[in-house]
Amino acid sequence: MKNIFTIPFILLFIYCNNPDPSPNPKIHIYDQSFNSIINTFSDIEILADSISLPEGPVWDEGSKSLLFVDIINNKVLKWNEKNGLTDYIMPSGNTGYAPNLGEGLLGANGLSLDSEGNLILCQHGDRRIAKITNKSSDNPNFTTVIDNYEGKRLNSPNDLTISKDGDIYFTDPPFAFFDLNTFSFVETEMRELDFNGVFKFNPKNNEMKLISRDIESPNGLALSPDEKFLYVNKMGNPFSETPAKIIKINLNDMTSETFFEGSDLLENLEGNYDGMKVHSSGHLFTSGPGGLLVISPKGELLARIDFGDITNCAFDKNEKYLYATGFISNPKIFRLKLKD
Repeated sequence: MKNIFTIPFILLFIYCNNPDPSPNPKIHIYDQSFNSIINTFSDIEILADSISLPEGPVWDEGSKSLLFVDIINNKVLKWNEKNGLTDYIMPSGNTGYAPNLGEGLLGANGLSLDSEGNLILCQHGDRRIAKITNKSSDNPNFTTVIDNYEGKRLNSPNDLTISKDGDIYFTDPPFAFFDLNTFSFVETEMRELDFNGVFKFNPKNNEMKLISRDIESPNGLALSPDEKFLYVNKMGNPFSETPAKIIKINLNDMTSETFFEGSDLLENLEGNYDGMKVHSSGHLFTSGPGGLLVISPKGELLARIDFGDITNCAFDKNEKYLYATGFISNPKIFRLKLKD
């Protein structure tokens, strides 16, 4: 005769040792359709801490690693499951190639990998887009990709995205001339361009095209999955005198419109529109008030992930994980598991 208490006892044991998990309170869902992408029960992992100013995260599938920069300490770092956090390329963005303030935000910022696996860097201090073989070095040999527009030296390329055919889109605010003591931009004769541009560079024919000169303080940018549209983050105070917002540029006719400029759900939350990435679903993941915002292709706020004040984000190859880099006040590297 079977023991009638056996099955209930087993179920009770399983329940007591595996109580129902609760959704992560730092994941705020405003539209339930987003549940198909994110696992609301995922924990936010801290992969690294005490980095002066982490930025520019990019996933390197070849080494199964996250590459990112420490802007203030002028180096690229590398994190993976096997070795944890290690220095990777030093210096990263200020080698004496171009005049700048001599201190401040001079390391590399935005990173990407081209079709050949080379690392492409936005170098604040050297005021150029540069290329280097994707390997560790404390004596790097950078190749200039582009450093001028119509013969005038760039301000300081900040972030970039590379299209499927190899075109490089990048923003060019003047962070080479940003004073960390006063937290403001410095007027200087070293600056040759009188505007902050959004550019497209074709490395196959060396054609440089100005996409926009009307965004006061352009920062992060990303292409829509069909590459018909370019999204650009316009930063707000203290980097701009006008409010922060996300701008959408039609790459067919170069018209632009405001894509997103906040929500009542974000009122009184700290954070700026800095780096961004576009998920394969077309949803935009961007730093913003209250951490990381997820915005639909229609400009609707779907979710907010409270990493704290962050600078940028990235996905691994299969979008299994979301990575985020923290701001000066929150100098950490985060990871969050998405849906399998």
